Amino acid sequence: QVQLVESGGGLVQAGGSLRLSCAASGRAFSTYDMSWFRQTPGKEREFVAGISRSGGSTYYVDSVKGRFTISRDNAKNTVYLQMNSLKTEDTAVYYCAAKDVSGNYNYVRIYSYWGQGTQVTVSS
Repeated sequence: QVQLVESGGGLVQAGGSLRLSCAASGRAFSTYDMSWFRQTPGKEREFVAGISRSGGSTYYVDSVKGRFTISRDNAKNTVYLQMNSLKTEDTAVYYCAAKDVSGNYNYVRIYSYWGQGTQVTVSS
């Protein structure tokens, strides 16, 4: 069992930055690939970024490439999402998720654990 708790969301102006954190507790954090997803009302949850359990591989949706950076600190059981040059279309609830099986990072159903989400609002 793994518990995930996100933090760092908030209100920011377009062009600004935020850093999200996701703290994990429970089973060995380093055995999980980690990802960030986001969701807006009426839409499906969207993959944003993923990182392998060692941190050696990262993946991003095209819309955030060059602006967002995912990283992890296995000693602190935490995964981060640094978001720069934020746009109004980045407004969403952001969720972190953990998976311990192989498969595409953007496939929602292979994730075993989810956090409760943190709201990010980007104003124009």
